[in-house]
Amino acid sequence: MLFRDPRPSSVAAVLARITTFCIDGLDSRPVVVEVDVRAGLPAFVIVGLGDLAVREARERVRGALLNSGFEFPQRRIVVNLAPAHLRKNGSGFDLPIACAVLAASGQVPAASVARRAIHGELSLTGEVRGCRGTLAVAEAARRAGLDGLVVARERAPEAALAGDLEVVGVGSLAELGRILDGAEAPPPVAPGPAGPPRPPGPAPDLADVRGQWSAIRAVEVAAAGGHNLLLRGAPGTGKTMLARRVPGVLPPLDRDEAIEVTRIQSVAGILTGGGLVEERPFRAPHHTISASGLVGGGASPAPGEATLAHHGVLFLDELSEFGRHALDALRQPLEDGHVTIIRGQRAARFPTRFMLVAATNPCPCGYASEPGRCRCGEPDHARHRRRLSGPLMDRIDVVVDVERPSADALAAPPVTDTATVRAHVLAARARQAERLAAAGAACNAHLDGGAVRRVVRLEAAARALLARSYDDGSLSARAHDRVLRVARTIADLAGADAVAEAHVVEALNLRGEPVSPARRAA
Repeated sequence: MLFRDPRPSSVAAVLARITTFCIDGLDSRPVVVEVDVRAGLPAFVIVGLGDLAVREARERVRGALLNSGFEFPQRRIVVNLAPAHLRKNGSGFDLPIACAVLAASGQVPAASVARRAIHGELSLTGEVRGCRGTLAVAEAARRAGLDGLVVARERAPEAALAGDLEVVGVGSLAELGRILDGAEAPPPVAPGPAGPPRPPGPAPDLADVRGQWSAIRAVEVAAAGGHNLLLRGAPGTGKTMLARRVPGVLPPLDRDEAIEVTRIQSVAGILTGGGLVEERPFRAPHHTISASGLVGGGASPAPGEATLAHHGVLFLDELSEFGRHALDALRQPLEDGHVTIIRGQRAARFPTRFMLVAATNPCPCGYASEPGRCRCGEPDHARHRRRLSGPLMDRIDVVVDVERPSADALAAPPVTDTATVRAHVLAARARQAERLAAAGAACNAHLDGGAVRRVVRLEAAARALLARSYDDGSLSARAHDRVLRVARTIADLAGADAVAEAHVVEALNLRGEPVSPARRAA
């Protein structure tokens, strides 16, 4: 859009407007780049609450224009980023500012950018570089009803994933100038292929795990229902090996989940390949991570590891070594499936629907489960237990002790493999999808308390056993519902329509609340 001042040409001012977008959390907010070029002492001013990267755009834009064969107007140039109350961050404003200056100075037709959004960084040579969050920008441009989006060529396949939007990928400012002038047709862009292939070599397989049938069963139940899992045992018993094989037994991402994971990784700047992410994320942060690194935070709220693991697995190895503050920060994201970060007057909401897999030693030395080897006293055990808060442990559905396998078990052939367990998990998830469609949940672990009572059908003996376990005081109200969800998952693995007593017994055992014969017979 181009406006010319009706005053004499010696003092004429020209105003150009171009639409771009600013990354705000995981979303994109529309921003209008207004450029006013008028007579006066040469100056180049950017206003509109931009961060340092936005303010530095002046020098990048000036250098890119001159080195691309364009004229930089020797007049007073004022760039306004509207709305002024929204904080602007990142280098994606370089390209729209440059195009607005070209339109305002008459070097490109203003009509060619009227219905297009523009987003990209510029080098001093005029090269157009990609920016994080391109998919989020493309989705916002489509929702805004714009006809097209101009981005760096390397990011064009990612932007095309949004659909229903003409995406133009350019490699330089000079190339974009020719396209806007009509001298060159924009190259066609297709949605990017799947992400980079898996590294060479065999994928981690459960066939590598020997002598841990009970732990493999726990992994199968947890994966089938999306339940949180804690592996507890001495060093070297295979806890980490089991955890790293969990993603292989999970069902593939559907289209909506894949788009969401791709958008998160793009905003975080960790997307590789520019295509759709098809594998579930697996995040394994070090135990020195801070609370903001785990759940998100910062002056400009950014996603943490919990969000980067959305629709995937968050693996916390050496759980007892994590900071108490960081672990307690996970409690609300585990329960709600999202976290809201508030900084001053800004709030950002990040999804955190992940499967928590944790591993820990039973004591500081790690050998409490092996008589004669443990060197810890009772005070050491007490301090170790206090490192994991009760509310956090109450949110973990499946707890299994990973014991040291015997020599015969190590030499024996594998009891199962990833393909077999994954087939069981897929069958159980298919039953859940059919049953939970009306509840809006993807798996049993995502059911809220009301939906659990509506959806889960208990046999009389199973209901009585669960009631006795609750009345004994061994279960909280939250744990009662979580046991019910796990029992429903076990019934799904067995192909049962109703939850039987045996399913509740196994669910209680997996939670670390073994059922005594007296309680079962009562």
